[in-house]
Amino acid sequence: MKKKTIAIILTAITAAAIATAFVIIHKPVPKPDSLASLKPRIHLNDSLSNVHSSLPELEGLDKKVRNYMRQWQIKGASLAVMRNDSLLYAKGYGWADEGENIEMQPYHILRMASVSKLITAVGIMVLQDRDSLSIKDTVFGPSGILNDSLFNAVIKDKNHHKITVEHLLRHQGGFYRDPLFSSNDVRNQMLLDQPPVKEDFYKLVLRHNLRFMPGDWQKYSNFGYLLLSEIIEKVSGRSYEEFIREEVLRPAGCYDMHIGGSYYSDRFDNEVRYYTHEGDGKFVEEYNGSGIMVERCYGGNNIPLLSGAGAWCGSPAEIARLVASIDGREEVQDIISPEAVAQMTEYFDKETYSLGWNDTAPEKGWSRTGTLAGTSALVKYFPDGECWIMITNTSTWRGPGQARYTDALFKQCRELYGEKFPERDLFVMDTGL
Repeated sequence: MKKKTIAIILTAITAAAIATAFVIIHKPVPKPDSLASLKPRIHLNDSLSNVHSSLPELEGLDKKVRNYMRQWQIKGASLAVMRNDSLLYAKGYGWADEGENIEMQPYHILRMASVSKLITAVGIMVLQDRDSLSIKDTVFGPSGILNDSLFNAVIKDKNHHKITVEHLLRHQGGFYRDPLFSSNDVRNQMLLDQPPVKEDFYKLVLRHNLRFMPGDWQKYSNFGYLLLSEIIEKVSGRSYEEFIREEVLRPAGCYDMHIGGSYYSDRFDNEVRYYTHEGDGKFVEEYNGSGIMVERCYGGNNIPLLSGAGAWCGSPAEIARLVASIDGREEVQDIISPEAVAQMTEYFDKETYSLGWNDTAPEKGWSRTGTLAGTSALVKYFPDGECWIMITNTSTWRGPGQARYTDALFKQCRELYGEKFPERDLFVMDTGL
């Protein structure tokens, strides 16, 4: 009997050793100084619901959020609060889909608009950490990353050859136009018999002279981030979405982020419905030139074409997980190097965009906004290590300016209710679902 018991024990030890060796061989080994900071990962959108953040001590916070939604006629909103890389709170408010009588939950995903740019910037930093590129590399010309025949043939102004990856990240490329939200105009201007694809946008924009020398000034450019998506594809040899999903999002613990669709019929199973106000230019001509008038948030723009400039969908809880993976803190292992974190958050002045972030002023914290027809998003990482993220499924007449009011809401709620959040971490907590 003893021999049998010993044999079973030895077999178990051997199996455990083999399993451990398999993990070591097949998974990246973290730096020794970060081993103690690793946390197990759960699939957040499979685990969270409103019940986990419906707390009596935070009823006042709930009321503030609902008053904000009522003031701006917002159908639904999703809020996540993280402190020191621990998810304290994740809750949905209002309707995910009013017509279907579906209440907003923290597991619903929403278009995050230009918050997508933060994801794209992280992808660039991952490639730089692997020595696959440098943000100082030029984009065009004989020594540029995009030295393909398409770009070489269309570019006439050689000043384009001075544009670096960093210029694109900081909106300093100097492009004469940013036409990604003008598909019908581009179609008509280029005499196309179908909706323009990304190559058409490249040909339209790059054949013109630059408006200013790269690096001399900045002008917000979705087109620049479309080029960054192209750079990721060229350098990695994979599609933009595949690279970001496998090399950025999954390592960060984000399993339910997707490139969104243009129509209601394209939505994912747990994606919300989007709404626009009557005074928000609610109906526009369909982006494909059909002549049909559609609600701006469904068919007004070619969402997948936006790619790394604005096409991602996700939940605030998973965005918080991504932020925890790029903030330089020890509690959650970062997916980029300390040097890359420093580069992304380095602050120069209010006239200079940070890398992926809108702003990283030390006294204000880091911020990333996003606006599309039917959605408004704000990621705000405060200097004390607290991060608030809200995405709505309704756009307002304020457009990009809506983020200022969301920022004010965050500051007010932090002051009133910051000390009432429970000490816990929903990133790793077994929620029982």
